[in-house]
Amino acid sequence: MQDTIFALATARGKAGVAVVRVSGPLAVDSLTYFGVAPPAPRRASLVTLREGDEVIDEALVLSFPDGASFTGEPVVEYQVHGSTAVISRLLRLLSMQSGLRLAEPGEFTRRALANGKLDLTQVEGLADLIDAETEAQRRQAQRVLSGAISRKVEIWRADLIRAAALIEATIDFVDEDVPVDMVPEVLELVLGLRRSLEEQRLGAAAAERIRDGYEVAIIGAPNVGKSSLLNALVGRMAAITSAVAGTTRDVIEVRMDLRGLPVTVLDTAGLREAEDEIERIGIGLARDRAAQADLRVLLLEPGQETPDVELQPEDLTVFVKADIFPDRATVSSLTGQGLPALIEMIAVRLEEKSANAGVLIRERQRKAVEKTCEALDSALNWLYQGSANLELAAADLRRARLEMEMLLGRIDVESLLDEIFSSFCIGK
Repeated sequence: MQDTIFALATARGKAGVAVVRVSGPLAVDSLTYFGVAPPAPRRASLVTLREGDEVIDEALVLSFPDGASFTGEPVVEYQVHGSTAVISRLLRLLSMQSGLRLAEPGEFTRRALANGKLDLTQVEGLADLIDAETEAQRRQAQRVLSGAISRKVEIWRADLIRAAALIEATIDFVDEDVPVDMVPEVLELVLGLRRSLEEQRLGAAAAERIRDGYEVAIIGAPNVGKSSLLNALVGRMAAITSAVAGTTRDVIEVRMDLRGLPVTVLDTAGLREAEDEIERIGIGLARDRAAQADLRVLLLEPGQETPDVELQPEDLTVFVKADIFPDRATVSSLTGQGLPALIEMIAVRLEEKSANAGVLIRERQRKAVEKTCEALDSALNWLYQGSANLELAAADLRRARLEMEMLLGRIDVESLLDEIFSSFCIGK
């Protein structure tokens, strides 16, 4: 019989309510230790938890039957007052019951996966939802958790199974008269599937940026106001500002939420001929990070020459110090003039980059799709060479189907699970 596990499902520390979750065959039996009758399935009961004659707490208790819970097992939730003393006492008393043990990190979700309540992509979506800091991250994670990838894979699998069945039928009847040539339909199915997969593969980069965050590099000559702009954008003193040119030697990173998108703003060293070795290293680092960033904001004073830096068409050039040059500049970090418009322009640029985001949010998922595409490309190659190679095409379609199964975690993913679930908290 599988162990019954328990854990605190809410954050540690003082709170109005804390939830302790118990999952497994002895979940409902755990109530009898406290002198509590099991509530009706999916209903809550207000009860008094006791150890003998001593009252532990007043609690709201819920039960979920086998197959109808998050884990797919019988589950009981204890909603108690969120004091450290109450939580500690409840967890200790649960640990004293035979057959119950404290859950390991991610074990509730791992059981949900094992019991078919979630597939691996949904597990990854759940992990991202827990870690979500911005609205865009929340929406993306929620879409994956709700089964967006799973639904697409089922459509892809149906086309793949149909194509494989047609090829197998052609192979089986190769020595007989087949009334219809099935290869054109197979080609149509595989090409359509290939286009759909490629669309998702191309959208994976944008989806990963939403998950991990965009980088915006502020670049320009020394003392042009890069640190001042960073401080103005984030609303606090994040970087030291000084009239002395070259104050910033390292890359300063500040995380912010920009219209729901996770953004890291980079303040970089001023671009000029270095005067010493340390400044030379800082400028080199600034150029490297600026090249890797998703967007560059070049600051210029009116009449100033553009530094030697490579810009992309979507990058922004901003004339600063409007408080000094009111007729020739548009932004002032000192007065705030033009900052809302600049933030709007940055947000629009990043939203354009995220507009084509697909449902694949992790590199593992993208690689699984790439391997599926490789198998389909090989199958197409054999199909174009004629009926003599249909068995080779069929083998490649089987390989493509296996890659799809791996995407959902249905086969050959045990080596990944420990790594994935290690990021979960104990109560999840």
